[in-house]
Amino acid sequence: MALINKIREKSGIAVAVIAVALMLFVVGGDFLSGNSAGGGLLGSDANKVGTINGVDVDYQQFVKLVDAQRQQLELSTGRSATDADLRNIREQVWEQLIQDNAFQPEYEELGIDVSAEELREMIQGTKNLHPYIRQQFTDPNTGQFNQAQHREFINAAANKTLPAEQQYIWDNFKSSLLQIRKSEKYQNLVAASEYITTAEAKKEYKATTDKVSAEYLYVPFYSVNDTLATVSESDINSYYSNHEDEFTPFDSRSFDYVVYQVVPSPEDSTALQLEINQLARGLGGAENAEAFASANSDVRNPYLWNSGELSEEVKALLSETIVGGTFGPVKDGQNYTIYKYQGTETDSLYTMRASHILIRPETQDDAGKAEARTKAQDLLNQIKNGADFATMARINGTDGTAQQGGDLGYFSNNGQMVKPFEDALFAFRGEGLMPNLVETDFGYHIIKVTEAKSNLKYKLAAITKVLQPSEATLNIAYQEAEDLRASVGSVEELKEKADADPNLTLLTAQRVNPGASSFNTIQDGREVVLWAFGEDVETGDVADRVFVINDSYIVAGLTGATDAEDPKASDFKTAIETKVRNQKKAEIIMGQLANANGSDFEAMAKAYGAGALVETVEDITFQTGMLNSAGIDGVAIGKAFGLAVNKVSAPFKGQNGVFVMKKTNESIAPEVADYSQYKENIRQRRGLYSSAQLADQAVREAAEITDRRAKMF
Repeated sequence: MALINKIREKSGIAVAVIAVALMLFVVGGDFLSGNSAGGGLLGSDANKVGTINGVDVDYQQFVKLVDAQRQQLELSTGRSATDADLRNIREQVWEQLIQDNAFQPEYEELGIDVSAEELREMIQGTKNLHPYIRQQFTDPNTGQFNQAQHREFINAAANKTLPAEQQYIWDNFKSSLLQIRKSEKYQNLVAASEYITTAEAKKEYKATTDKVSAEYLYVPFYSVNDTLATVSESDINSYYSNHEDEFTPFDSRSFDYVVYQVVPSPEDSTALQLEINQLARGLGGAENAEAFASANSDVRNPYLWNSGELSEEVKALLSETIVGGTFGPVKDGQNYTIYKYQGTETDSLYTMRASHILIRPETQDDAGKAEARTKAQDLLNQIKNGADFATMARINGTDGTAQQGGDLGYFSNNGQMVKPFEDALFAFRGEGLMPNLVETDFGYHIIKVTEAKSNLKYKLAAITKVLQPSEATLNIAYQEAEDLRASVGSVEELKEKADADPNLTLLTAQRVNPGASSFNTIQDGREVVLWAFGEDVETGDVADRVFVINDSYIVAGLTGATDAEDPKASDFKTAIETKVRNQKKAEIIMGQLANANGSDFEAMAKAYGAGALVETVEDITFQTGMLNSAGIDGVAIGKAFGLAVNKVSAPFKGQNGVFVMKKTNESIAPEVADYSQYKENIRQRRGLYSSAQLADQAVREAAEITDRRAKMF
């Protein structure tokens, strides 16, 4: 069934923040809230994964919940859960705990619930069928809801005649719809409560229609050399102590690391060549070449190949090979493939290769189509007279193939292409430019067949061997990494070793977050991140082991840490340095402008010297106003609107530099009787569910969620 397959596909995907969609396993509220016989998640302070709305999430119980979903995933997909699956499952379980312990109390207080009748209507009703259900039984080709298939499935599920695995998934999916529906009701309730006042609408009206013109002197901060505005550690600490509320504390780790990237050695290449030679002899003499190839290949290859599946090199070698002959190896990256040619057979489908130039009508009326056809015919005539097809495609093509000279690659007459296009192409014999235009719903096509249609399938038994580092090569690289790790006792020593050895490159990962599974170019680096966040790891420490990540060995040392529960000024050093430096630059600039007076900005700029700019703006609005060199500077734009006409301001610090501002003109929009248009503008800018999103955020903040998962998994 389509629904079961869809559920299987999505079984490892993390749920959305608000609408917890398509969950495979909805955990009982009593168990999660601590009302079960086992005590639920109300564990001791030790080994806490986190806290949600006063409910402690115990490590062992969290693992059990994750394991239950892992088993369900493996049952439904028939494969073992990957690391990515497990990360998604942990996210799912955590989100469900938030829903049950933070949002469920809100639902209960507001009287939000889903009745049995409502759930039934969501699943099998005709008027209020839930979109998730409707989607699963809608034909993607026609967009039509398949009512018969839906009814058949619902009856089978109700009568318990589905296979046990599918029945279990379906029952859990129904349960998940309850949570989804509650969340939807909550969102709709909050969204419906949003009201935009007339005062807000008037403010919107004024911000978009009042206009001012101004002349100003502008001295950007960047015009002052940084050496004239040095920032000390004391400055940073002082600023932070007075502006702590400007910064959001966060957990992160920074570390330096050396990567030993293991590549196959010359000995590995020689060994592979010997193995391929031996396999080639075996393949050549095998009675059942297909079975022999399948048993010895590192990569699963087909036995029947159409022309589009063969590289140009393989085609060239194949043309020189008799039936029963072998050829290769053919190299593709690190893959080496040998082939035994065992003849051909015909297929019901044809395969061909072609290029095209699509000319789309600018409008869909007769005039637009006629104009497009005329242009396409002119291009076709030019190509017939010798113009290069690929060049014409790059210049004139209007779809994604244009930059490839119009190349469509290989395709078959299996409905891949729209019918008029496919019919015309597969009716054409041979190769070359098709003499007439082909019209489709997309426009007019000029087509060149670059490889004639063929329904031949080549019988090729193929063995692919992958060149990989041998165990010996891996061991040598690991020992080198271990020798480096054992020889250094601190990050500083690691840096010294790397600086002294031209074969080593010291890399840096900055501000890696607790949940990261990768950093820089390193994928699957979760083990390094977990080490960096370890309770006993301190800044300056080098890891107590070499990290093995695929075919790479990593030696790492911790260089810095930020703690959300213990923030320091140094956590925000870069941001604070910029703020303090700009403040000092502003003082320098304003000191030089202290004696400036009057409205002769050119004279002021000349007296100030290099860096001072005199500019004007005309008819800018408060909402979309932009200054010339300063760009969007809210302080300066606000000052322009606040001044009286022809009034000159004193020098003031903006966001990007120091200004002296004069308003030269203003246009104040008259009052209007109806501000509904501006209310709608605000509503659209905020989005349909802006209030619901803010409410969601507020519930989470009120729940005082502490999440320590990243330090444990």
